[in-house]
Amino acid sequence: MLLVECSNIKKSFGDRSILDIENLKVCSQDRIGVVGVNGVGKTTLINILCQRLQPDEGHVKLYGTYSYISQLEGAKSISITSEMASKFNVENIWNDNMSGGEKTRFKLAHALCENSQLIFADEPTSNMDIEGIELMEKSFEKCKGALILISHDRSFLDRLCNKILEIEDGRIKIYYGNYSDYAALKAKERDRAEFEYEEYKKEKKRLQSVIIHAEQRVKGIKTTPKRMGNSEARLHKMGGQKARTNIERAVKNIEKRIDHLEVKEKPKEQVSIKLDIEDSNKLHSKIVIEGKNITKAFDKKMILDNAEFSIYNTSKVALIGPNGCGKSTLIKMIMDNDKSIRIAKGANIGYFSQAIDILKENYTIIENVMESSIHDETFARILLARLLFKREDIYKKVSVLSGGERVKVSFAKMLLQNINLLILDEPTNYMDINSLEVVENVLKDYYSTLLFVSHDRRFVESIADNIMTIENHKIKMFKGNYNEYLESKNKYKYNDKEEIENEIFILQNRLSEVIGRLSMPSKKDDVVALDEEYNELLLRLKELKTNLSK
Repeated sequence: MLLVECSNIKKSFGDRSILDIENLKVCSQDRIGVVGVNGVGKTTLINILCQRLQPDEGHVKLYGTYSYISQLEGAKSISITSEMASKFNVENIWNDNMSGGEKTRFKLAHALCENSQLIFADEPTSNMDIEGIELMEKSFEKCKGALILISHDRSFLDRLCNKILEIEDGRIKIYYGNYSDYAALKAKERDRAEFEYEEYKKEKKRLQSVIIHAEQRVKGIKTTPKRMGNSEARLHKMGGQKARTNIERAVKNIEKRIDHLEVKEKPKEQVSIKLDIEDSNKLHSKIVIEGKNITKAFDKKMILDNAEFSIYNTSKVALIGPNGCGKSTLIKMIMDNDKSIRIAKGANIGYFSQAIDILKENYTIIENVMESSIHDETFARILLARLLFKREDIYKKVSVLSGGERVKVSFAKMLLQNINLLILDEPTNYMDINSLEVVENVLKDYYSTLLFVSHDRRFVESIADNIMTIENHKIKMFKGNYNEYLESKNKYKYNDKEEIENEIFILQNRLSEVIGRLSMPSKKDDVVALDEEYNELLLRLKELKTNLSK
């Protein structure tokens, strides 16, 4: 069933052309992921498709009902059913004070309640933890309608999409399959373009060589010797003129062939970027960050309770877990030199957070990144170009940049500094996939210690060799990549029934003891602490029993 069709769409903002689309159709079975660099017109496109924005030219026909999930807008409805509220772990009434993740889950629940034939979603995974993203994936998979998604989460696009719509230079191109299929096809296109460019160069060079050789032959045709008689001289001259004419005609034909060669543009080079650390700045300690007896609480909410961890030199550690478990709290404690955390002597920390602005407003992009760079300007320009700041862009003042652009410049500035320990708090938020993959490749090759927080599963899988989690106020370390961590977690979940039953037995005994002390507290008992422990025990028992029932 046809849900949307549009033709001859043109849209500009000021003198900048954003979209120029001949035709596009969306059918009921389509699950479309929209990709392209920041500012290319992804949100503009879906707003035109659902008729929330009018094109300058062209026609859009919307045949079905639709729902729209936006990061920037509140929910259309102020309430959802109690069943959906329970499923998505949110209140059933909209509240502006909800967290970003709660707002997104509420909007998702509301969109699913509408049973629309088509759902538009603009960056729905932003502000969501991994559990929330997986819940969204399962919900969209069960959804019977069509989907049009803008997302920089490649795992999300892989799981849900059967088409990828790429926007580049205002034009759209449809690729069949999920994001991985699209990436493979793009790689083949690049390989083909490089092959055709090399063949074009080779053929052009061959023809030019033929011309040069022919011109040399023309010069080599001898003039008539003075000793020849008139008749001999005339015959010699005629032969020479004929040979010269034939060669010149051949040269002109070859020049026409060169002119008619299909010009192949040189593909854009993907220059690799490797951040080298000066020998004098390398850390020699075996353990770079170590925490012991870490305890942290806010009001009555316990975050960390006598937790400990060790991060070893040159390891790449991903700190993951649900929103509110204490990830940002732990990072802040490290950066604040908390007394329970020791950082190796000589560590020069490069810290990146969305909330910290290290840029000078009146400086240009290149001035900002070079201010503290240990690399030369050529290297800085290469990094900025890979992050899509090209040619004259690097001379823009920071004050005129968008939020996403500022994030990329801040990240580039930090990477170019003389650092040997990177700590990153959600580095990929607001980055387009192209920039995200550049950052990913830089960090994969980074030969020093890295600790980062991320909800992007593909990013975590690609970089981390250790997984760090906060569970039940304790810090757990897993040596291995993200897939190995998931396998281990699932093995525990499904195979270690006896361990779960043993823990339930111990916790139930402790719960009985706490209930007894709360019923008849002694003078030494801290009733508030006991009450808090009582609630925590109930939550943990509920979690274990849920796991046991799976």
